[in-house]
Amino acid sequence: MEKKPLIKPRTMSAVKDFVCVVPALIFLVVFTYYPICKLVQISFTDWNLINETWKYVGLKNWIWLFNGSGTKYLLNSLKVTAIYTVGELSITLIGGMALALIFNRFNRAFSIMRAVVFVPKYVAMSSAAVVFLWILDKEHGIVNYLFSLVGLPAVDWIGSRGTAMISVLLLTGWRAVGYGMMIYLSAMISISSDYYEAAALDGASAAQRFFKITLPMLSPTTLFLFVTTFLSSMKVFQSVDILTGGGPYRSTEVFVYKIYSYAMVDFRMDRASVMAIAFFILLLVVTASTFKVSNKNVHYDS
Repeated sequence: MEKKPLIKPRTMSAVKDFVCVVPALIFLVVFTYYPICKLVQISFTDWNLINETWKYVGLKNWIWLFNGSGTKYLLNSLKVTAIYTVGELSITLIGGMALALIFNRFNRAFSIMRAVVFVPKYVAMSSAAVVFLWILDKEHGIVNYLFSLVGLPAVDWIGSRGTAMISVLLLTGWRAVGYGMMIYLSAMISISSDYYEAAALDGASAAQRFFKITLPMLSPTTLFLFVTTFLSSMKVFQSVDILTGGGPYRSTEVFVYKIYSYAMVDFRMDRASVMAIAFFILLLVVTASTFKVSNKNVHYDS
């Protein structure tokens, strides 16, 4: 009579699968979930890096942020971040779509031009920002030099409240528009030519083919680019830190830079933690809302 195994094969397989997942779970717990829990804990303290001791203060930091002196800084950071986000979304989606339509030709010349537009995506943001510091410099920058050749006055691109955000978006656009172009271009290739042939036989114009065929077929790609660009634009930090330092007059003080300022400049880890949690909740709500609204407007028929 055969002996039954002490552990069923299905159970043994499940145990093996779990053992394989354990390293990833440990990594997530140590580097993701524990820091989040610690962040929530710090938000209820008065932890200042200058002092050696701290104590729990309840909801004091939350009241400071939403109903105290921190509210004006919160609202300003939200406004600045929203302006930047709209700018980067416009550049990536509209600019990327326009370039994809222009460069949707498959020969050597257009391949070279696509590569030239896309290569800035691989340039490190820190390196690109330093170069743009020189390009946009008021006294020695190449942009103002070109302006002087045609008789235009020099512009303080980085030091002026009206142009500082434009300077940051110029850097962002230079790096991001090629990425949007390549994503849209790869999606356009997958659209069947039968749609365009049938539309042409029906007498549809180029504009009608774009709005009735291309644009709806690209809606999943647009959703993907919208969500990824939105998340990256909300988390912008390095370009602002190097180009403007949040100035002038807080005109480029985006949300993440404000969190950094509280933590590493003012040494107020308690206030930085509260803002970080509020920022996380904001991203979560907006992203979830985007997916819910887009379900009715995105077509997956390509």
